[in-house]
Amino acid sequence: MEFRIDPFPTETDIEPLWRAAWGGPPPRLADILPRSLGHIGAYDGDVIVGFVNIAWDGGVHAFILDTCVHPDFRRQGVATRLVNEAERIARQRGAQWLHVDFEPHLETFYRACGFRPTAAGLIDLRST
Repeated sequence: MEFRIDPFPTETDIEPLWRAAWGGPPPRLADILPRSLGHIGAYDGDVIVGFVNIAWDGGVHAFILDTCVHPDFRRQGVATRLVNEAERIARQRGAQWLHVDFEPHLETFYRACGFRPTAAGLIDLRST
């Protein structure tokens, strides 16, 4: 397994991972990734099997987004390594805070990665 920093995968390259992990097509990463603080891809040979994006506010706050691992490669430490690399890159590139939002079933995973709970708010903009 190779972890690449800022690999800029094509939509064709990342689509199988995205569909397997998220159940749908990937967002337009070519528009998103150039604005990110960084991103990491986990590769099995030339095939991307894991991914995480590090968004940021242009200042001291970075945000982990879209952490995913292909189902065939789960439970092998890939996601943990992606998050650890994201933390390292965010710190190296000047972020002082690293945030993550997650669904309740992922709490144990993110706590094991070192995240602690904080109070936050959320508005579902899809609702009327």
